[in-house]
Amino acid sequence: MKVKTPIPRAKELDSTLSLINEGFNFMSSRRKELGSDIFETRLMGQKAVCISGEEAASLFYDNQYFKRKGAMPKPLKKTLLGEGGIHGRDGEEHHHLKRMFLSMMTPERLEDIKRMAIEELDAKASQWETMDTVVLMEEVQEILTRAICHWAGLPLKESEVKQRTEELVAMVDSFNGSIARFKRAAAARQSQEAWLKDIIQDIRSGVFNPPPYTAAYIVANHRGTDGKFLDLHTAAVDLNNSYRPMLATSFLIAFGALAIHQYPETKMKLQKDENNYSHMFAQEVRRYYPFTPAMAAKVKKDFVWHGYHFKKNMMVVLDIFGTNRHPDSWNRPDEFIPERFENWKGSPFSFVQQGGGDHYVGHRCAGEWMTVMVMQAFFKYFTENISYTVPPQDLSYDMTRMPSMPKSRFIISNVQKLKETPDNILYREHGQSIVRASYSH
Repeated sequence: MKVKTPIPRAKELDSTLSLINEGFNFMSSRRKELGSDIFETRLMGQKAVCISGEEAASLFYDNQYFKRKGAMPKPLKKTLLGEGGIHGRDGEEHHHLKRMFLSMMTPERLEDIKRMAIEELDAKASQWETMDTVVLMEEVQEILTRAICHWAGLPLKESEVKQRTEELVAMVDSFNGSIARFKRAAAARQSQEAWLKDIIQDIRSGVFNPPPYTAAYIVANHRGTDGKFLDLHTAAVDLNNSYRPMLATSFLIAFGALAIHQYPETKMKLQKDENNYSHMFAQEVRRYYPFTPAMAAKVKKDFVWHGYHFKKNMMVVLDIFGTNRHPDSWNRPDEFIPERFENWKGSPFSFVQQGGGDHYVGHRCAGEWMTVMVMQAFFKYFTENISYTVPPQDLSYDMTRMPSMPKSRFIISNVQKLKETPDNILYREHGQSIVRASYSH
């Protein structure tokens, strides 16, 4: 009988406090300490196996061996992801919902959200000219809320903008050990779902008629594998899943502004955008900075991998941050080098900021394309369309805070829009002027 290889164990009986205290570095430090990309520990009293790296990610996202149902920590169901939506589905149910999400992400709709977001950014920049200081991250959050709600076909009233922005931010900012953040996010989710249920009922009854290509229309009219409309709660959760992730982009945009400031040579490269440098820059921001720490799944059936025995229903945690910086996949992984993505043909399992594998059948986020396009457009706008100064502030970020962000939320001052002719030119892309389209709330 073949002897199974024992999985290395972390020295702590339970690593929950170590995870909270070490944050993004917890799994990477254990990996180095144990000399292994796999180790066993206990998290919140439950036995868990932590894995890291490209090969581990390829295993983790293999639906033959892992399931998502029952793996999501209960606090995340109450706050970030909701209960009953796509994140907790497997098999044909997951594929069916995934096709629904992918139908929203046509090239035309991706261009729509980029245009809407830049229009909102341009309008805000005009206001910034009159302000002494601008907390960029907070401003971007309002910009993205306005744009993504319009894109999704949601009837966002001007009087609701502040509330809906704060709710979406609270939900994204919920995955840590803070009780206060949990309570705030749980209340935000309840409010969002109640709002969306009313909208979905109005669409189904014909009271409200958003365009048929919008997320609101698509989710409200989607039928499950049983041929029936999604129940109202599930529909609200997945409608929220269609647009809430855009607010996570605000954290990455703040980090991108920080990178432009700390690596000033990137500014001119973004302006020139040779070889689609803005795409390389956006990808490196996503790879380098700490946002998503880890993801969990449960073993579907007993199997052996590299001699290690994985038992049915065992909790397995993939180190997202560590995989994106794993030395086996990335040269000089702890350095900020956008050019590494020039003609990048890397594995979809070595870069897993928004899931790994294939967008169409795997657990890779369908909104990833949207995230990257909006980031590109914002970074180009910051370098081409406005000038500003970065006053003294605390630009450090806490690796124990999940998600992390610049502590100051990146403050700018002396904002001036750069004049162009004609006056309504919004930004330049690939050497061509893009004229601002009319848009009103």
